[in-house]
Amino acid sequence: MEAERLVGVSRRALAQSRGTPDIIAEAWQAQALAQAIGSRLAADGPKELRGEARGLSEIGGRSSGSLDHPAARAGVARAAQLSGLAEPRATLTGLGALLGEVGMALVGVACETDEQGLYWQCMEAIDAADESMDRVHGMLRRLDEHDRERQQDLERGRGRDGPYGAHGAYGAHGPCGADGSYGAVGGVGGPAGTGAVGRGRAGLRE
Repeated sequence: MEAERLVGVSRRALAQSRGTPDIIAEAWQAQALAQAIGSRLAADGPKELRGEARGLSEIGGRSSGSLDHPAARAGVARAAQLSGLAEPRATLTGLGALLGEVGMALVGVACETDEQGLYWQCMEAIDAADESMDRVHGMLRRLDEHDRERQQDLERGRGRDGPYGAHGAYGAHGPCGADGSYGAVGGVGGPAGTGAVGRGRAGLRE
């Protein structure tokens, strides 16, 4: 399944979670998905994202083991369905939103539980979600910076070339030829008088 779609599936599943077990399961799924997306971007994504992507993958792998849930023990991760990542920006935007939603859901669980073990699991998972979200936002900033630099390069190129290209409207030598005479632009001949102006002058001399 394509990454952006997989993120959407995870967000809907989290929104439909009812009770602590479902929320814990979806928090684990989200971190496993962050790990898979980070690994894919580190291997095949834009060069400017690869360092942050490796960090995201490491955080996701480390934190997904901190939540004790049957899905985690069985290793049944939705992320295993990841087949491609066509739009890094859209995928990262959705993943950042998912991680933020996971953090909020885990805060609710931590506030309601009386189990010390579950409380500290939630705290660790909340920290991991925040750290993963920071990596995601860092990659989005890098994409924005890359786009700005590319746009600036294009504008500088247009400024150097002007509206008619690198040599202006008349080519490399302007309205005159290489020897300073009028070229063929606009039907004007060279020094031999082959154009309209040259023929007129020749008639006057005769």
